[in-house]
Amino acid sequence: MQPIQDAIVYLIDDDASVREALAWLLRSRRLTSDSFASADQFLAMLERGFVPTQPCCLLLDVRMPGTSGLALFEQLAERGLVEVMPVIFLTGHADVPTAVDMVKRGAFDFCEKPFSDNALVDRIEQALQRSDAVLAQQKARRRLQERLAELTQRERDVMALVAKGLPNKLIADQLEISVRTVEVHRARVFDKMEVKSAVELANVLRDA
Repeated sequence: MQPIQDAIVYLIDDDASVREALAWLLRSRRLTSDSFASADQFLAMLERGFVPTQPCCLLLDVRMPGTSGLALFEQLAERGLVEVMPVIFLTGHADVPTAVDMVKRGAFDFCEKPFSDNALVDRIEQALQRSDAVLAQQKARRRLQERLAELTQRERDVMALVAKGLPNKLIADQLEISVRTVEVHRARVFDKMEVKSAVELANVLRDA
């Protein structure tokens, strides 16, 4: 699996030796990381308005002083960030049932300490792939909304009927305009929406 460009792994564990070992492991696999000694430190970054713009994931200890890993996960879920920032819990044996429950609630996975380096990095890379895909979807949706915002009301009217597969003559009759005017608006809609056919337009609008 090729490393994803600009990806970052957030290490959140109160044990400095664990953070250092994980950071070293990730460097050996050409992965960048950023370490936090507590969930509260990471939460403080979120409170300052941090929004992920690059593929990322969290390696999150379940039990920590202050805000627990579970509480941080709940915060991420409330903010709608668990898809774009997949969470892999690091657990002791006693926490496995809890970690399993968190996976059912949207966490990406859990890894029991002591963990296999290769297995852990494989899951991290898969989590980063998911984050990358979610970011791409978000970017595509934003671009789609920008394109829709460029349309005039008349172009929107024409677009809706074109997307339904109506021919120009029927669109002209319904909107009480000339066929030539429909053709002009249709061409502008295709240009602004960056499509080349009514079928492609309909497919794009499904994601709006």
